[in-house]
Amino acid sequence: MSRPPGCAVILFLIMFPPAWAASDAERLYADHCAECHGSDRLGGMGPALLPENLHRLKREKAVQVIRRGRPATQMPAFEDRLNEQDIEALTEYIYKPLPQVPEWNRMHAEATRKVFVAREDLPGKPLHDADPMNLFVVVELGDHHITILDGDRFEPLARFPTHFAVHGGPKFSPDGRFVYVSSRDGWIEKFDLWSLKKVAEVRAGINTRNLAVSADGRHVMVGNYLPHSLVVLDAADLRPLRVIPARSSHGRSSRISAVYAAPPRGSFIAALKDIPEVWEISWESPPPPGFGGWQHDYRETSGDAKDSEPFPVRRIPVAGYLDDFFFDPEYIHLIGASRDGGAQVIDLDTGRRVAELELDGMPHLGSGITWEWKGRRILATPNLRKPEITVIDMENWKTVARIPTLGPGFFMRSHENSRYAWADVFFGPNRDAVHIIDKQTLEIVKTLRPAPGKTAAHVEFDKDGTHALLSIWDMDGAVIVYDARTLKEIKRLPMVKPSGKYNVHNKITRSEGTSH
Repeated sequence: MSRPPGCAVILFLIMFPPAWAASDAERLYADHCAECHGSDRLGGMGPALLPENLHRLKREKAVQVIRRGRPATQMPAFEDRLNEQDIEALTEYIYKPLPQVPEWNRMHAEATRKVFVAREDLPGKPLHDADPMNLFVVVELGDHHITILDGDRFEPLARFPTHFAVHGGPKFSPDGRFVYVSSRDGWIEKFDLWSLKKVAEVRAGINTRNLAVSADGRHVMVGNYLPHSLVVLDAADLRPLRVIPARSSHGRSSRISAVYAAPPRGSFIAALKDIPEVWEISWESPPPPGFGGWQHDYRETSGDAKDSEPFPVRRIPVAGYLDDFFFDPEYIHLIGASRDGGAQVIDLDTGRRVAELELDGMPHLGSGITWEWKGRRILATPNLRKPEITVIDMENWKTVARIPTLGPGFFMRSHENSRYAWADVFFGPNRDAVHIIDKQTLEIVKTLRPAPGKTAAHVEFDKDGTHALLSIWDMDGAVIVYDARTLKEIKRLPMVKPSGKYNVHNKITRSEGTSH
């Protein structure tokens, strides 16, 4: 029997798809995907690979991602390691539903909770002589630790193991005493920066995006990729209080892109990755006056929610999906961007879009910063796809400058007491470069290469802005301390692939040069 012509072959494959042995697809997944996405496909360093999480990604696009990688992420290309049949097999496998996606409700979370230091056993004052307001929490991704660094002497005070792949940035209690850390695998950990002890932990989800802490210090909110939910924890002992399913009014569920605290509003703000909505969730009870549309959505709890219960949700429709966002200093405007392109400004008071921004490529708004320029406040953001820093006037939302860089960047930082903004390159052949930008001339005045050939990224300032700390993202890495005025290196601290560094004072005061 002769082989059928091309069209007949295609028709034959559609009608009778290749019967790849499950063991072959599972082996391919185990060999090439499990390390980042979890052996059970529930996520790890990378997101969960399940139909429930992939409905925004068409199968043809998934094939291209496996073949060629994904720009501005750690997803590599596999076309040099896998043939077309293997790639098709993997695609088929990740779109195949699990027999049952694990449930993770309040009871499941509570069963994992541990308290290591009771509230009454916490000391009444710091047990070290470092300035509690000038401590840094350094995330070391290489071996899953955090280091507590004295920001005056630049010496480590303590080093704690964490759960797998800390992500989303540690967050602090309003007084700066406690730090809360979220890991990709859903674990939330609380550390006391006075006694340098771990206080408590709980697993709030299976695949977690990030967390936020309320301005009154009473609650922690966790945003999950899996399950699709927001989880409210008691900040004192991490006791789960509420699980809020991330569902549209029509029942469609969504991952959480990010959740942040909006202190002047008394609320959390969450962006939904798969539903064109932004949610405002009040931690006040009753919610603040003047904002309509609050509703309770506790489908996990039995009985009707009472008006006196906290955490009502206010749904704000948006155009498209928001994967990343930023706030103005007053938390009136939300600036959001989509991975697919496009950025918009939402007035949170009215719930309406007030502007579209000239931000093509993939702006990394979560790392954007603001400062005063010619009597006006401007927003500057790096771009994950384009070699430029975009500068936007926050009064009329017009682009006032595009600063060319040596490649796409990830992080940008400054301080209100510094004349400079620091921006890494991060992607491409110049990933070892860091640009120093004059905030008034909007020009690059110097480019540093502190470790040639190694990725240099994520600057954070000490509390008074006199020193800037930079990470060398390598297993044999370092945190480098610079004089923020002379740009001279002061000290180099060996660390294991350090990523972010977070200064207590800058975070709790919402310094204009750091992320919130």
